[in-house]
Amino acid sequence: MRLIVGYLATPSGEDGLVLGAQLARSLGARLDICMVLPPDRRVPTRVPAESGFEDILASRAQKWLDEARHMVADDIDVEVHLSFHESFAQGLLDEVERLDAQAIVVGASGDGLLGRHSVGSVSTELLHSAHVPLALAPRGTRHSSASKIREVTCALGTRIGADVLLRTAVRTAERMHTPLRLISLVSLDPQNDLRDEHDTSDTVRERSVRHAAETLDEARSALPPDFPVSVTIADGSSVESAVRTLDWQDGDLVMVGSSRLAQPRRLFLGSTATKMLRVLPVPMVVVPKQEFDS
Repeated sequence: MRLIVGYLATPSGEDGLVLGAQLARSLGARLDICMVLPPDRRVPTRVPAESGFEDILASRAQKWLDEARHMVADDIDVEVHLSFHESFAQGLLDEVERLDAQAIVVGASGDGLLGRHSVGSVSTELLHSAHVPLALAPRGTRHSSASKIREVTCALGTRIGADVLLRTAVRTAERMHTPLRLISLVSLDPQNDLRDEHDTSDTVRERSVRHAAETLDEARSALPPDFPVSVTIADGSSVESAVRTLDWQDGDLVMVGSSRLAQPRRLFLGSTATKMLRVLPVPMVVVPKQEFDS
């Protein structure tokens, strides 16, 4: 298994690198640190044209990559890669194909609050075009003291792709040997597939309880006996308030599905996941709504 970290020599890049190392260690995966530079960048006037500015830039980038490699502990198998592409995101997707990687990891953009996500242009482009899961590290992940993922949380509704998300979360938790916490979002999603025009708060709650129980049973049936799995119904006046009431600890990871509006085998962050992302203090993994090759 291979994981790609889209790396820049910035605090955001270090956030993604730390999350990538946590995931790689937990999954027993190889970590590929990838830097993508724009080709044919205009040569600054202070650099003689005959000196080969692209070569100078590549040399500097290779040093950054070597420094990044040494930031990862020796127990993780690491490779570094430098490529050129006009689009950083597309360059990473090309590396996914070339290396046959199973996921991409990136840090938040630079303008978010500490411990919160801020989706920048690269993340946005990846969310619209990636065909593999995308792991988003919030600002400050580089300060995490967790060496591995502590617990996997799977936030589930009833829309198309929920079954794929559950199976992916189950496989991930089992491979990581970490507890699995299921969060039912049915009561918070006004467009969930269980609602009808005659719903009241009581009937919505009843359906949420039933959905949570069915989801728990499905997860348990796919996991070894006595595997630590639990379910919680997300309650609150809004998605944001519900997320804030949940217990989050260093090393936790949230998995969500992509929007029903996403193209087949592609990512797109839906409205519920977007609201979660605004207040979530831990990394989020967005999973395509259809099965991907692994």
